[in-house]
Amino acid sequence: MAFSMQPYGIQSMLKEGHKHLSGLDEAVLKNIDACKQLSTITRTSLGPEGMNKMVINHLDKLFVTNDAATIVNELEVQHPAAKILVLAGKAQQEEIGDGANLTISFAGELLQNAEELIRMGLHPSEIISGYTKAITKTIEVLGELVEEGSETMDVRDKEQVVTRMKAAVASKQHGQEDILCSLIADACIQVCPKNPANFDVDNVRVSKLVGGGLHNCTIVRGMVLKGDAVGSIKLIEKAKVAVFASGVDTSATETKGTVLIHSAEQLENYAKTEEARVEDLIKAVADSGAKVIVSGGPVGEMALHFCERYKLMVLKISSKFELRRFCRTTGTSALLKLSQLKADDLGFIDSISVEEIGGSRVTVVRSEEGGNKIATVLLRGSTDSILDDLERAVDDGVNTYKAMCRDSRMVPGAAATEIELARRLKEFSFKETGLDQYAIAKFAESFEMVPRTLAENAGLNPMDIISKLYEKHASGNAKVGIDLEGGDSEDGFCKDVSTLNIWDLYVTKFFALKFAADAACTVLRVDQIIMAKPAGGPGRREQPAGMDED
Repeated sequence: MAFSMQPYGIQSMLKEGHKHLSGLDEAVLKNIDACKQLSTITRTSLGPEGMNKMVINHLDKLFVTNDAATIVNELEVQHPAAKILVLAGKAQQEEIGDGANLTISFAGELLQNAEELIRMGLHPSEIISGYTKAITKTIEVLGELVEEGSETMDVRDKEQVVTRMKAAVASKQHGQEDILCSLIADACIQVCPKNPANFDVDNVRVSKLVGGGLHNCTIVRGMVLKGDAVGSIKLIEKAKVAVFASGVDTSATETKGTVLIHSAEQLENYAKTEEARVEDLIKAVADSGAKVIVSGGPVGEMALHFCERYKLMVLKISSKFELRRFCRTTGTSALLKLSQLKADDLGFIDSISVEEIGGSRVTVVRSEEGGNKIATVLLRGSTDSILDDLERAVDDGVNTYKAMCRDSRMVPGAAATEIELARRLKEFSFKETGLDQYAIAKFAESFEMVPRTLAENAGLNPMDIISKLYEKHASGNAKVGIDLEGGDSEDGFCKDVSTLNIWDLYVTKFFALKFAADAACTVLRVDQIIMAKPAGGPGRREQPAGMDED
């Protein structure tokens, strides 16, 4: 008879196949290690000289990017502690649209320093207490570093907008930020409503066409639709538009019925009545003054024939979201089906033209008059990967514009703010008396990650640069940061960022540091991991990667 040992303790309480990890070594330090691995991946992509990552997701889609939000999204991180950092990065991306890399990398650095403190003998609760005091002090100091006079700005002044947007775009497309910022600022200013706080990022669209280069990029006040017009009319100017959501075709009746036809004459008349009905509807549209019909569904052969006869241009937009945007562009509302029109149902456009750009035919809808709420940035590039990366840079720029509409305050960029925060927090830690002071000192040390990473990514000597920055900040100039291209000058790589015009938005820094500290404290609070046996069957996916959020 085989002797089987009965399970005891937590083993007897939980189902077979579970995992249970507890204690400092198994739970806390393993969690910290997973988070460190994630932040090591994103850290090398930080800053203007950040390296690209090549990520191939489960659908074999290739991403070549240095955008941390895209990288962690496509990695499908499994470890529960590392997922907390991913969620912090996502929260930053959704709140501000920039700074996800800073959030993840800074949280990883905080946890790495916490590990050293734990090995020294500090309890996680003391570290959390110190980190909480440190982030409160950080936010207080960050408010003091705000540039004077930046509280008020005219969001329609291109120069002020570009100043605040430049750093966010340069971190994605270094060297091309001047061209891109100018385009993005123009597009945002065009669609900015009377109350800038109501700015909607969905109103700045991006259309990507392979071929050409960055100097071929333009802005269209209106929309760029991929695909050709349905009929033979390809260009029309200063015209009224009718939009039908369900298609332009003979509609089937609600009920089914049988038609009994006795003779060939009746059959002929039956076909003629159908033709006459379609012609009447198309003629009614033409008589209302409309020159363009936009269909959300299929366009029937017979309807198209009569549209050609009455010189009506026909466009087909299959996506209901694009159709809604088209209605916003033209200032009209979509009618359910082909029917009689009232004057209020019509929209107006300056021109609709079918153009061939880089081998693909696109329909360009321009609406320069008032009432147009949409602008499109037309991006050109040699490959799809480059275009995707340019699109991410544009998205970051547009999100930064939205953030500055809410709060336009700015702080010195190029790691000047981080070094000043590190210096002030170290001074603050000396005034504390409890064990918290070690955690606050380590929190201050974590800020050095930003200048160190910027220098490493640019191939410079980090220790040399950090010591020079501390020296300049100690002498009273809180705006000295790293100039990655200034090696020839007498100051070396450390210069006053106000002369270089590198500024970061206050809200980006505020939320990035806050989310990073919250994520780090959440991971440190965990002392046990209990995992149930995973359920069988196919894994559940929230949403296929690479899909449009619409």
